[in-house]
Amino acid sequence: MPESGSRVAARDHCLSLVRAVDRPAGAARYGRMFPGLGPLGTDPGLLVRAGGDGGICDAAPVLDQLNRDGDDATEAAGWPFFGQLIAHDITADRSSITGGVDPGALRNARSPKLNLEIMYSDGPIGSPYLFDVGDPAKFLLGEDGGDVPRNRQGVALIGDPRNDVHLFALSLHVALLHAHNHVVDLLREGGVPEADVFDRARVTLTWHYQWIVVHDFLSRLVGESLVEQVLAEGGRSFAPPPGQAYIPLEFADAAFRYGHGQIRHTYRLVDGGPAVPLFPDLVGFGPLPAGRRLDLAQIFDVPGHPPAQRAKRLDGRLAASLIGLPERVTGVVDTAAYRSLAVRDLLRGGTTGLPSGEAVARLVGAAPLTLDELGQAWPHGTPLWFYILKEAEHRGGGDRLGPVGGRIVAEVLIGLLRADPASYLSLEPDWEPTLPAAGARFGLTDLLALQRPASCV
Repeated sequence: MPESGSRVAARDHCLSLVRAVDRPAGAARYGRMFPGLGPLGTDPGLLVRAGGDGGICDAAPVLDQLNRDGDDATEAAGWPFFGQLIAHDITADRSSITGGVDPGALRNARSPKLNLEIMYSDGPIGSPYLFDVGDPAKFLLGEDGGDVPRNRQGVALIGDPRNDVHLFALSLHVALLHAHNHVVDLLREGGVPEADVFDRARVTLTWHYQWIVVHDFLSRLVGESLVEQVLAEGGRSFAPPPGQAYIPLEFADAAFRYGHGQIRHTYRLVDGGPAVPLFPDLVGFGPLPAGRRLDLAQIFDVPGHPPAQRAKRLDGRLAASLIGLPERVTGVVDTAAYRSLAVRDLLRGGTTGLPSGEAVARLVGAAPLTLDELGQAWPHGTPLWFYILKEAEHRGGGDRLGPVGGRIVAEVLIGLLRADPASYLSLEPDWEPTLPAAGARFGLTDLLALQRPASCV
């Protein structure tokens, strides 16, 4: 029996759009976006040299010739971290980076839907440890509201443990938990029956998140014209039917790893604070002290605040903190090169048999990059991940993805929404956000700074 004054747990309604029992019982699939293109097959030794300390993917040697802000991009520093949460929401490949698994046998431990599974997991019934026992429609937070709850060993009680990997992912996750709880309050103020509050809040937050992915995140990353084209015409290479979505390996192991190239060399957490690298200084997997909290206005442009720090410019190079990842992130490795995220990205593309960037460019009708633009000759073609980063540098001004990377990312994210029978694009394609916005159009910063207005329609 619940304690006196506590609320009744949300029910698993048989017609709910988010009913846990209707989620896939087995792991979801990976697949090919361009099945007619053969694997590139680059020598792993070459990939390790390219991605390792002092290789072409290491930004440190070039940074010596610049100041610490010398490769800033136009967009704010928080956007690649939001992209990381999107990646966690739709894909989780737990196979070894060294291969040994047939790409056709790979299984995705996430449902291929933009449904905030990273937060909700199986809801108050299936994942009760995430929710407040006294008010199960709301998420449980840490004692002061600035962290997720943790067990006595400091392990996060969280929908996806990867969101505890560093301060930025965790801060965004906590902000989304608060946003859900605010929406619950709004719905109650609007008279929504208690039995329906959790499901309504989940759908409300999820649809606003999906809208942000399309109209705020994607518009910045690939350009609004490409977004509108894919919305109007559908995907040319990725358009799965409803209920048959999968994650293309070209997306998971190349194009959507673009954000690694946007990680800054150092970050300030608060105005006037010291600048520190992401790793090891801001690594997660433990309680977040009250004195080490992030002011989100430092990494997103929030109305009424000075401009935020910018993301690193896309140029094919990664910050030093990613070339030498700490053991708390990688685990114990038997080869020192595996501490480099660039090495891991390059090897992953090799083990899953991705085609060359040039082959994909020709297929989608884009002019391939020249040798001068690539900066290095590859024996048989350029690894797709590296190609997309260099394409962004030369065809996207270092600020957005070019025609290959942009096409893959836009088609996949919009295609996943179209294939999800519960998404706003499937149920109400003309739907627009109902939560308050500071500007003319709702965006991520409105969600992160969500307050409690009088009503929620």
